Parts: sequence; structure tokens; C-alpha cells
Amino acid sequence: MIKISDLRVREVVNVVDGRRLGLIKDFDIDLDAGRIAAIILPGQGRFLGLFGREDELIVPWDKIKKIGVDIILVEVSPYQTNREDSYRY
Repeated sequence: MIKISDLRVREVVNVVDGRRLGLIKDFDIDLDAGRIAAIILPGQGRFLGLFGREDELIVPWDKIKKIGVDIILVEVSPYQTNREDSYRY
């Protein structure tokens, strides 16, 4: 069994394009089912990180392909960049 605190320190990498998405910022929990529905990642920085960040990236739990010792592999389309595009049930 893996604790949520252990998941938060693992780097998330997209297997589609090999891009590092960062560390998990938060979790979306389905209270009725009692499980994690999605992981929430911080938005990518814009120009050199000076002009704020994009919206958060929400990765549904079924898009997680592998949880390793120090990395989490996810399969996310490179065009899913904001909350509306990435959050699907």
C-alpha cells in the first residue's frame, strides 16, 4: 500500500512526449467510492516563469500507467493543458 505523502514526492512524467510535468500538487478524491479520482499538477510556467502559470493539469487516475519508486508515468495528450480539457470522467 502506498501513502499519499509518498506519492507527492515522486516526479510525474508524460509517456507520450517524455516531458516532466512536476510533482503532485493535490488530489481529487471521490468520497462516495473512497478512492483517488485524479491527481492535480501545477500548470507549466510561461515565459521563463515570469508571467505566471497556466491552469492546473488534472490527470484522471486511469491515465496513470505506472507508479515507480521515484517516478509516476502518465499518458496525457500534449494538448491537454487546462482544467476543462484534462478533467474527464
